[in-house]
Amino acid sequence: MAEQAETSGRRVAQLTRQTSESSVELSLDLDGTGRADISTSVPFYDHMLTAFAKHSLIDLTVRAKGDVEIDVHHTVEDIGIVLGKALAQALGDKAGISRFGDAMVPLDEALVSAVVDVSGRPYLVHEGEPAGFEFHLIGGHFTGSMVRHVFEAITFHAGLTVHVRVLGGRDPHHIAEAEFKAFARAMRKAIERDARVSGVPSTKGAL
Repeated sequence: MAEQAETSGRRVAQLTRQTSESSVELSLDLDGTGRADISTSVPFYDHMLTAFAKHSLIDLTVRAKGDVEIDVHHTVEDIGIVLGKALAQALGDKAGISRFGDAMVPLDEALVSAVVDVSGRPYLVHEGEPAGFEFHLIGGHFTGSMVRHVFEAITFHAGLTVHVRVLGGRDPHHIAEAEFKAFARAMRKAIERDARVSGVPSTKGAL
């Protein structure tokens, strides 16, 4: 697994993960423009990660293959694990960041709120998806329950406190996409460098 690389002060990371169930190569740049180059073998997940990159302004490249003929679960979750670890590596000691971020994003009838704290303490609150959402096959292959699995994987491995609440929605595609976009916008705020912040934004001196 590759370690964090520093390039002219840019916050970047490149990691790989290889198991009997999936193969993942991922690189990111927290100080990017939202460029995405995504190929996960799960089309709807490609769509969601592209939206995440676009609205977080994180440049993100993902190359992944897995046993999707069995289920997309392994591949989707493993990518979430690697993405979380890459975020943690690229953030380093978290000095100078805003730390907190929040966003509320609509997509037609769907409305989602997301709040992020780059706290170093993994905790996810994820609620409000309508009954039956978790069983719906979005795009015919991406089960609604995978949305929570992705947030769990990222939250745990990046050391984030994340609250995602679906405030309204009917169409599963719209709900899932609004969740990813709200999380992206909240992350964008939380990881921004703040010139007024000296050192790590915590009274403890560490995050």
